[in-house]
Amino acid sequence: MAPHPVRLTVEDDLHRSRLTVFFRLLLAIPLLIWLWLWSIAAVVAGIANWVVTLIAGRSPEGLHRFLSAYVRYTTHVLAYVLLAANPYPGFTGSPGYPVDLEIEAPQPQRRLVTAFRLILAIPALLLTVAFIGTSGSSGGEYGQTSSEPSWWSTGSSGGVLFVVALLGWFAVLATSRMPKGFRDLQAYGLRYVAQVLAYALVLTERYPNVDPAEPTATGPDHPVRLVVSDDLHRSRLTVFFRLLLSIPHIVWFALWSVAVFFAALATWIAALLTGSPPSALHRFLSAYVRYSQHVSAYLFLTANPFPGFTGTAGSYPVDVELPPPGRQRRVVTAFRLFLALPAFAVSSALGTLLFATGFLGWFVALVTGRMPHSFREAQAYAIRYSAQGEAYLLLVTDRYPFSGPALGSPPEPEAGSESVFPADPAPSIA
Repeated sequence: MAPHPVRLTVEDDLHRSRLTVFFRLLLAIPLLIWLWLWSIAAVVAGIANWVVTLIAGRSPEGLHRFLSAYVRYTTHVLAYVLLAANPYPGFTGSPGYPVDLEIEAPQPQRRLVTAFRLILAIPALLLTVAFIGTSGSSGGEYGQTSSEPSWWSTGSSGGVLFVVALLGWFAVLATSRMPKGFRDLQAYGLRYVAQVLAYALVLTERYPNVDPAEPTATGPDHPVRLVVSDDLHRSRLTVFFRLLLSIPHIVWFALWSVAVFFAALATWIAALLTGSPPSALHRFLSAYVRYSQHVSAYLFLTANPFPGFTGTAGSYPVDVELPPPGRQRRVVTAFRLFLALPAFAVSSALGTLLFATGFLGWFVALVTGRMPHSFREAQAYAIRYSAQGEAYLLLVTDRYPFSGPALGSPPEPEAGSESVFPADPAPSIA
């Protein structure tokens, strides 16, 4: 596919000033006031742009420039407030910020799509909730899903961008650097929010793309990886009854979790004494981690087949690769539960993205018999991070979860392939 006309560019070096980070919200007040005032004008300009585009079939140059600058300025302000970038942004939305937008010139737009733009934008706007949360959510359990099979990612009290910014604030004050995974996750969210805003303001008719690796990104190798061999086909009948069909797995998962609690406690004690988890307990906990993600993938339509009940490696189209037992640092093991809390918060926030794409994908799959590719990729990212978090907490590995959307070098795209993973139906690594 051609690149999206609204693209995020990142030239950030991860360095942050502790002083400006500590006072970041206070320093951002003038930016936020100006953004609020500009937003009022942008609403009026957006309506005018919609009317003209509906008549002429193309956004006028003047309105396009004005609204493009507004979307770019919004991205700059969010990047500054959320610690995705360090410098103080300007007030004009001019290019040149370390986290910036490239917005293509006006292109012809279909009048029918333009006429129903606000209605068509509703699903994309719903997905932005996973990134920015909702106004007025007073710290409650927003996004919590009682049917989520994994206790590792069972709800969120806010959008993932704000959760990551809060955790990053403490990390920066300690190290004067923003963790790369946090910055990459924020760039993913900011790119999607910018594309939604541009679509709603009729700057482009290209629909926002929630695929986390579009464009491709890089990250460190990690011993816990996700293998995806799903062909996107979904059975309408099983999709319609997916929640009911998942009940046996949810019951079995709850029972298995009781045994896992005692197995994890025994593994923790053994790893403290010997420096490595016992092989038998490692196999048991690894099977639990795989099974947990198999059930999540089935429940939220990331995959189509009914999963087995044993968590066998290679038995499901969305599978988790886990490392063999090895040496683990005792000091990390001793404080494992405490150290896992930040990863738990990020996984909970990503659980909202998993739920939102599953909910919207349910309607799409009923109509088309397929799961949208970008939805599946976003879900694979959330599941991969959840698996890394569970594996870390349960001492399957002592490598900390990487919160960025990509692991390893970007894959070489195959001719005609739209996937950021190796082309379907061949197995892919997330």
